Amino acid sequence: MIKKPVTIQANMDMEARPIAHLVQEASQYSSKVYIELDEKKINAKSIMGMMSLKLTKGTNLVVVADGDDESNAIEGVEAFLAVGH
Repeated sequence: MIKKPVTIQANMDMEARPIAHLVQEASQYSSKVYIELDEKKINAKSIMGMMSLKLTKGTNLVVVADGDDESNAIEGVEAFLAVGH
């Protein structure tokens, strides 16, 4: 299991549907991927779960991945949060 603190740099404006794209990014990996924010641990592959979080530029969170490709999952989700695509 890997945990990595990340600060969102991308514009997470709901009009651009970034949450759906973030879920797509996380879903590429066989590892379990979670976002920890404000005492919540949400499955990053769950669109409904992810929509329950207030993800905005500048938000600090922790990306957690556990599985065979956990390193790649952390890198992919972190890159998405940095640039938004």
